[in-house]
Amino acid sequence: MRTTTVDRSLRGSPTPPRPRTLIHPGTFNPVRIHSRSARRGRHFRLSLRPGASLYDALVQALAGAGVANASMTLLGGVFSHLDYCTAPPDPRHQRVVAYTEPIPAGPAYLIFGNATLGKTDAGGALVHCHAAFCDARGEPLGGHIIAQTTIVGPRPVPVLVTALDGFELRATYDAETNLRLLQPQGADDYDAA
Repeated sequence: MRTTTVDRSLRGSPTPPRPRTLIHPGTFNPVRIHSRSARRGRHFRLSLRPGASLYDALVQALAGAGVANASMTLLGGVFSHLDYCTAPPDPRHQRVVAYTEPIPAGPAYLIFGNATLGKTDAGGALVHCHAAFCDARGEPLGGHIIAQTTIVGPRPVPVLVTALDGFELRATYDAETNLRLLQPQGADDYDAA
């Protein structure tokens, strides 16, 4: 696997350096974005239940609204405990990145986040969330939020939801990246984009 990086001798140049090029280990897929568009959509706001895990708060509230797949924006709020991980280069070179072990941030203030609700291979709910937040010292941090162990603080966290009705997102193996990725799966009620 190759990772091409910028020439650091250009520092101080008025022209920004070219971003590094990441080359995944698997066979190149010329279709860069796999997409579906729903014939109808639902948009709503919900408030995450204090004391619940981010996973339970999202999955239970959305299941109650009849939503199994969604795109969400978390608009800020307090978590009494937040765990996250980052994705540095894979030291074993089996993929471009590999998640770190969970990092406990402790109590944290969410600045902004995006989450996706989809399904695991077995059909269970899967929450994938990336966010920017500050820890108790005010240190700005960010990464992949561990939804199962991150706990909503004393006040509800507001979330904007777009239900993805008519197709499903399922974590499936992607041969190019050598990762499991949430990918749209066909259903009877969708228009291929």
